[in-house]
Amino acid sequence: MDTADLKKIWLEKYKIVPEQLKELSNINSAVTAFNANIDAVIKMSAQNLKKLIEELNLSLQDLQDIKQTKIYTPQDVVKGIFKCFTNGIAEEWITEDKDVYDWLNDNIGYDRLQIGGQGGIVANALATVGIKKVVAHTNSLPKLQADQFVKKDNLLSFDENGNLAPAYSINRENDVALIHWIIEFDRGDVLLLEGKKFTCPKSNRFIATYDPLNLKLVIDKPFMDYVQKNKTEYVILSGFHALTSNNDGVKLIENIVPELKKWKENNKEAIFHLEIASTQDVEVRKAIVNLLVPLMDSIGINERETIDVLEALSEEKLARLCKDKTTAENLFAAIVKIKEKLQVKRIQLHMFGLYVTLQDTGFKISPEQNLKGMMTASTVAAAKAGTGTIDNLLFAYGYTVSDVGLIETSNLATSIGQNDLDVKGIGRYRQWDLIVVPTILIEKPITLVGMGDTISSISLVAAR
Repeated sequence: MDTADLKKIWLEKYKIVPEQLKELSNINSAVTAFNANIDAVIKMSAQNLKKLIEELNLSLQDLQDIKQTKIYTPQDVVKGIFKCFTNGIAEEWITEDKDVYDWLNDNIGYDRLQIGGQGGIVANALATVGIKKVVAHTNSLPKLQADQFVKKDNLLSFDENGNLAPAYSINRENDVALIHWIIEFDRGDVLLLEGKKFTCPKSNRFIATYDPLNLKLVIDKPFMDYVQKNKTEYVILSGFHALTSNNDGVKLIENIVPELKKWKENNKEAIFHLEIASTQDVEVRKAIVNLLVPLMDSIGINERETIDVLEALSEEKLARLCKDKTTAENLFAAIVKIKEKLQVKRIQLHMFGLYVTLQDTGFKISPEQNLKGMMTASTVAAAKAGTGTIDNLLFAYGYTVSDVGLIETSNLATSIGQNDLDVKGIGRYRQWDLIVVPTILIEKPITLVGMGDTISSISLVAAR
């Protein structure tokens, strides 16, 4: 079957999306934890980067002399930007130095502010699609941070007195704003330095993070008390990737495990989902994989995070294969290996152009429901990419799925001997259910920040 015919088939399948979105108003509650912060987004041109380099008297040799991927000085910030700009890659470096925070405020600034952190992004997404009550964990909520939550009364958090209130209305005046500077740059921009020409090979971003509370997994007690005492339908967790072994990250994860077990005991009908973000610290990564994943019903991963998990499981050969050839076939082999080793009930992979879910037969969400949820997530994610927000949920409704998604789906179908997978979207692999969805892609996205978090959370809750 040719691409044009497949596009027609999937266009017809995607027609269920408006009805699926209406179903979301029947969900009574969800909670998101643990990380919420402010993303300060700015577009950095080569000209502005050169200005920073000159102001700090950095030579080309200085810029390329990177001994650590942590920020101790303003010079480290510029080194990180230069590295990501010249290689077209995305990295996040962390600072715990208030002086560097002040320098970033004064010298980098921002074009716009938005909610950040997986917990914050997911909370905004779930409230926007109409879940009746979304309770977000916030360990810091001054007005500047509260302003980044959607202005909806169904999105709640806790004020300075421990009372539940609409998150946007709260102002915990003594809290410090937790800011992640997302410094974006464009493919093709040219930096001239010391007679050499550096052309940015791919649009991407460098993130400079000042977030001392989430780096130490500081927990808001009123939130913990609420979750212990109240039933919910979905618990969506993330934020552990920011921990480091130097800051007792492994111990912090060990300490949260008993609390999560209590949550599960109190919410036996809830679905617990962990969004696995790219984790720099190997020991923390292993703790996430070995201590947290076994407690979860579901996990969400992208290409990079799939490789991270493989490395934590000592599957270096398969990790290298996925790095060298980031194809649907290789990544599918990776999630099969992860499923075998960790026995997690549901894994959802979101990659460029394609979503893949592998889950136990008899899971709380059927393959047919998963298919609907994944198509809904594809539509909402395309709306976010095309407009910068998900306020217009059906912005991309009626768009056809991407060529790259169909190619990846067909290649995967052929490689596992299920030639109708690219038509049906539902199949079996060994003893598991397999669901694949080629996705809608926006040619010139306004934003890609938080896309994976939006995809995973909407796929889950929209599977009705």
